[in-house]
Amino acid sequence: MAWLAEHLVQRFARGSGALVVVTHDRWFLDAVCTRTWEVHDGVVDQYDGGYAAYVLARAERARTAAVTEEKRQNLLRKELAWLRRGAPARTSKPKFRIDAANALIADEPPPRDSLELSRMATARLGKDVLDVEGVTLALGGRTLLDDVTWRIGPGDRYGLVGVNGAGKTSLLRLLSGRLSPDSGRVKRGKTVQVAELRQDVEDLDEVADLRVVEVVEAEKRSVVVGGKELTAAQLVERLGFTRDRARTPVRDLSGGERRRLSLLRLLVGEPNVLLLDEPTNDLDTDTLAALEDLLDGWPGTLIVVSHDRYLLERVCDRQLALLGDGHLRDLPGGVEEYLALRRAALAAGSPTASSAGSSSAVSSALPARVAGSSSDETAGAGAGAAPAPTRSAAEVRTARKEIARIERRLAKITELEAALHAQLAEQATDYAAIQRLDTELRALAAERDELEEAWLEAAELAT
Repeated sequence: MAWLAEHLVQRFARGSGALVVVTHDRWFLDAVCTRTWEVHDGVVDQYDGGYAAYVLARAERARTAAVTEEKRQNLLRKELAWLRRGAPARTSKPKFRIDAANALIADEPPPRDSLELSRMATARLGKDVLDVEGVTLALGGRTLLDDVTWRIGPGDRYGLVGVNGAGKTSLLRLLSGRLSPDSGRVKRGKTVQVAELRQDVEDLDEVADLRVVEVVEAEKRSVVVGGKELTAAQLVERLGFTRDRARTPVRDLSGGERRRLSLLRLLVGEPNVLLLDEPTNDLDTDTLAALEDLLDGWPGTLIVVSHDRYLLERVCDRQLALLGDGHLRDLPGGVEEYLALRRAALAAGSPTASSAGSSSAVSSALPARVAGSSSDETAGAGAGAAPAPTRSAAEVRTARKEIARIERRLAKITELEAALHAQLAEQATDYAAIQRLDTELRALAAERDELEEAWLEAAELAT
């Protein structure tokens, strides 16, 4: 997706041609498009800019027109609030008045109350959730995981990225218990209840004759989301089923509606660990926003595998990568860092960079990068790319040791932050204690920033 976006931006530069794209990938819309058309109710509304500009303009129109659809308006406000707080690149395209946007979201709280959700998750899960300890897994003659250790705690929200075939789905199967490792083990806490949304939705075939709301009610008649109790009918409506569609038999649902219903069945079972494998397939942008809004208030551990960068940045706090070399890599810099690592691996001619899901022919066909370009987000090192600087074996070993040291300290900082958040929850009425704990948290955050910068520098030397 990153390669295609850059190629289209270069191929169809302003004044050199025209491009029309139909997609639900919101990041792609922001990266490529300068105008957005919304097709609805037999009309086409036009907006300047990509998805971020479209959300802002749409919310502004709704506000000035005094639209009475309160639920729709609130959802737009929340989506807009997140966009305005998000990456600077997203807020550079809108050409509307920034003061109007700020006024619109002035009283909108953050999408997630991380402290409250962490406290609730700890209460429901305990301290031990899922521990992947020294796991090795080989499938189809390839080693997908090689001595991988990963500790997942209560309230953690991870996004998994990697090329097709790197082993992301297999890792989810290990966590869910549907697959056993060749060596090592996956340890589960005593209170863990795992629910997994698979890429296929074959589980709905057994209830094909039931109506949508009946399927959800059969699991549970009400569920608490974000501190509010929702009936099955309310939950169905919240995830985009109109009153008529809620009474539709499952066999008559579209692909996107089946995926929504499959997710609803999982949520009403009130699991405390949720594994989502490509949850955005077949979902339109409004449904995606509703899904993200629902997951915001979900107080459990969340693992998401997706190529939808917007979703990963929206609902996950951290990203991890499977690079095809059997190792699980932490990404303090998010998806941007993953793409940089892929570029470096391809530039160095690493066989693992193209072995998982992409051929050497595809890798060698990628276009040359534009140095310093903010849209340089592809996984290739094309013709004309500068050769990677050679480094001695001693320099590489030293860099890798530094990476290991930094990662250990980052893991320790994560533990310390979790402990401080727990103390904040316990001493919420003690003003002096809150000030002291807040100072400690700020110090840890500053140290984390410094370590992440050092990690990126060491990673460049080690690749």
